[in-house]
Amino acid sequence: MTSPGAPPLEGIRVLEFAGLAPGPFAGLLLSDYGASVLRIDRPFHAATNSPTNDLLTRHKSSLCIDLKSSSSIKLLHNLLQAGKIDILMDPFRPGVLEKRNLGPEVCLQLNPRLIYARITGFRRTGKYSMMAGHDINYLSVGGGLSAIGRKGEAPYAPLNVIGDFAGGGAMLVMGILLALLNRNKTGKGQVVEANMVDGASYLFTYPRLNGAGGGGWGRKSPIWAGPRGTNLLDGGSPFYDTYETKDGGYMAVGCLEPQFYDIFIKLLQLDGPVPNRVVKQNWPELRKLFTDKFKSKNRKEWEQIFDGTDACVTPVKSFTELEAEDQEGVTKAPVELKESPGKNTKPEIGGLRAGQGGEGVLTEWCGWVKGREFNIKNGVCQAMEPKAKL
Repeated sequence: MTSPGAPPLEGIRVLEFAGLAPGPFAGLLLSDYGASVLRIDRPFHAATNSPTNDLLTRHKSSLCIDLKSSSSIKLLHNLLQAGKIDILMDPFRPGVLEKRNLGPEVCLQLNPRLIYARITGFRRTGKYSMMAGHDINYLSVGGGLSAIGRKGEAPYAPLNVIGDFAGGGAMLVMGILLALLNRNKTGKGQVVEANMVDGASYLFTYPRLNGAGGGGWGRKSPIWAGPRGTNLLDGGSPFYDTYETKDGGYMAVGCLEPQFYDIFIKLLQLDGPVPNRVVKQNWPELRKLFTDKFKSKNRKEWEQIFDGTDACVTPVKSFTELEAEDQEGVTKAPVELKESPGKNTKPEIGGLRAGQGGEGVLTEWCGWVKGREFNIKNGVCQAMEPKAKL
């Protein structure tokens, strides 16, 4: 068996303008799989240059740039013109980088092979384009939020994973990779635009087409035929839900298929006859039976009963537990490539400091030397002014 090769994105150089969660997460995905990511941070005061609160900086370096300084803008233009940047990531609202002479038209003219990747919350045009918002807002106007929640209750926002990270950062990375593939064919870069409204909405394609939240253009499937919180996969079903245990823990039950449900019922050992689950009117009674039974044992006891079976019952583990056990999903990459694996994804303690490692990256990428092509003044990186000819 041959030894694994280099990470798949080794040699790809990324300029990531520091922003909120989606942009840094996209940069993290790229860096975890070998890309060299240079984060562009704002100027800082030397006395207060503590590590950033953004913990999505693994494997990255930082360079401080003052976007109001013509010398700093010149340095970025020089970097682009040198052809040493493959991807530029813009996390700002529409028009911010254009005002700094760093919009896509300027950057692609300087480097026609550049992938200019932009991520916004709302769509770049239309009613909400210039409004502030967060994950819950992008889910709400994209329709997904309407399908999440318990029966008779208001829709509730999950963790900011669907909009910010899955519909935002991960979708942006998909666009970047597609653009890189296209560049291999055409030799040309392009603008990649992602937004969290459409990204999150796309993730809801299956439930929406099956009628969740009133979608599906009138089509109603058995899976999502009813209102929010009354269906098979949205918390309405008693055999697809979570149950509290005697010690305050929780077990997740997902025995959808009949053969798995039969194993679940057998191992649960309910007293007396069990109502037919196919009859939806029996769901409240079943839920009560399951609720009472799970509270009769500790979570560990239920784990011992269900582990290794096809009952589709598992413990609801906290991140604290996972970190202590170092189990699945804590330090492993999301996708494993056997021949070209990514880098170590173990979380780093503490964030990146502004300016950390950036000078070395300029030397590595371009062969630039401090005091010749660039200088650092008050922590800010600037292009060197050409010497006057005598």
